[in-house]
Amino acid sequence: MTKRERVIAAIQQKDIDGIPSGFSLHFPEDKKRGEASVKAHLDFFRDTDTDICKIMNENLIPVFGTIHTPDDYNRLIPRMTMEDGFMKDQMALTKEILAGCDKDVFTMGTLHGICASGIHPIEQAGVNYFAARQMQVDFLRWDEEKMLSAMQRITDVLCDLARSYIEAGLDSVYYASLGGEECFFTDEEFARWIKPFEIQVMKAIKDAGGYCFLHICKDGLNMERYRDYAPYADVVNWGVFEVPYDLEKGRELFGGKTLMGGLPNRHGVLVDGSDAGIEAEVRKVISDFGRKGLILGADCTLATEQDLNKVRLAARTARSC
Repeated sequence: MTKRERVIAAIQQKDIDGIPSGFSLHFPEDKKRGEASVKAHLDFFRDTDTDICKIMNENLIPVFGTIHTPDDYNRLIPRMTMEDGFMKDQMALTKEILAGCDKDVFTMGTLHGICASGIHPIEQAGVNYFAARQMQVDFLRWDEEKMLSAMQRITDVLCDLARSYIEAGLDSVYYASLGGEECFFTDEEFARWIKPFEIQVMKAIKDAGGYCFLHICKDGLNMERYRDYAPYADVVNWGVFEVPYDLEKGRELFGGKTLMGGLPNRHGVLVDGSDAGIEAEVRKVISDFGRKGLILGADCTLATEQDLNKVRLAARTARSC
């Protein structure tokens, strides 16, 4: 099987000749954009030999002005299109990386979800991550109508990006969800303010003909918030060790959908394991879960300084199982 055939077979839960894998990391600041980013991606794909080539996205929704109130947020978040510079940059990067990838791999574009995309303009104005997250919650509680109006415009351009990824030739979109943590939104707020936008984007991925990989980010999650996402996801990934919420529970929660994960991303065998330890742990993950409906991966992105030889060994071990 080619790598692409292997991943698609895993998604469809058909017989496969080995377990596919997918890992990613954030590249150093000087390799996040332009030709340096293209080279960093292609080097990473070659050095790790994983089945999935995931294209990162550092072209975030920009800051349009200083935001102090929901009114500022609504006024300063314009309607965006694929002709905006940050979107054109992301698609140019995507097409260059895609042109340089081996043709037998499964390809994926990264899409930051509505919660993360919604705070990017605030963060880029100089507000730290946790303060920006809290501002988002406070603003929604302050003036829901104005905030949701701006968030709809963000969602619309995320849908455009999802469609553009698939039209460019990518096989899938990695949709990174925030908002499931219990420390910010209540269950009711998440259901009203986050979930409808996320399902809109996930449906856009599917309607465009792409596979939707749902990544649920961070710890302290109420995983039950995501039960209704199953019909819109082909593969689900979350912090098995970070939440914690094991693969078997996830298989039930998401109705038997294919899962990606099994290894921690910032500790354990990928960080300080021996070759024998990596091989043993990968084989244990696969033995415990079973060969159907599994793509080996990590809880989230690996550390920038990750030893890629360890990732390569994990990927090749999985493919031999």
